Amino acid sequence: MRKIWQKMLPANTFYRIACNVINLSNSSATNRVAVIFRHLSTMATPKVVKFESANKLGACPGVLCGDPKKQPRGIIVLQEWWGVNQQIQECGKDLCGRYDAVTLVPDLYRGKVAEDNETAGHYMGSLDWKGAVDDIRAAAKYLKEQGCKKVGVTGFCMGGALSMAAAALIEEVDAAVPFYGIPSDQLCDVTKIKIPLQCHFAEKDDTKGFASPDEFRPLEAKLKDANLKVLEFYVYPAGHAFTNTSGPNYNKECRDLAFSRMSEFFKKYLS
Repeated sequence: MRKIWQKMLPANTFYRIACNVINLSNSSATNRVAVIFRHLSTMATPKVVKFESANKLGACPGVLCGDPKKQPRGIIVLQEWWGVNQQIQECGKDLCGRYDAVTLVPDLYRGKVAEDNETAGHYMGSLDWKGAVDDIRAAAKYLKEQGCKKVGVTGFCMGGALSMAAAALIEEVDAAVPFYGIPSDQLCDVTKIKIPLQCHFAEKDDTKGFASPDEFRPLEAKLKDANLKVLEFYVYPAGHAFTNTSGPNYNKECRDLAFSRMSEFFKKYLS
């Protein structure tokens, strides 16, 4: 239906009709409609792209949402240990519309998607993490070559650890927002991060050895001691993967708060 309306009416006409139909008489209400209209107008159809990577596996496929030639902000969205499943693709599409940005979800597993914890653990355990960093670097270069002026990265669980590693290792990345994931010291030194960093963790996270309070509290202290240029560190009363809408620990209130903070952060540092 939205596509039919767009073909029938120019964008500015559709906006004026929307204002008139609901009888808006004040500027604040008009501004709300403007926000809604911008969200609708940026709801792009995702498409599969490929970009060259230094990873030994070769070119990396990814799911792109939005037009880099029209939207100056790009956001790389990194998968959980499951792979590029429907949930992470929907997350990329949601962030594209929510933040008025181009999103790119690189497929670090090259098409493999896990349906159970055992398989996901096997895929994550066999991942070449340095190769994955090469893929993320290639994704950032691709977005900038296509027209994005600045590129941020966010990720969840495994993708959270990789997004923090990207902040430390990839000069093409301009800001990072990792969720409940910490890279190993062998992969990178997080105290060397020079770009704006916003971290999100969960107080009830039970992933011992990866993102539980036993891990993220020392990480927080280490980052603060390092005097990063920009650091925001948030902890939520939730469990691991609380932003995953299809997961058992999904917490809408915490997700909404975290995503609103991420939105303001990227708007500020990717402008």
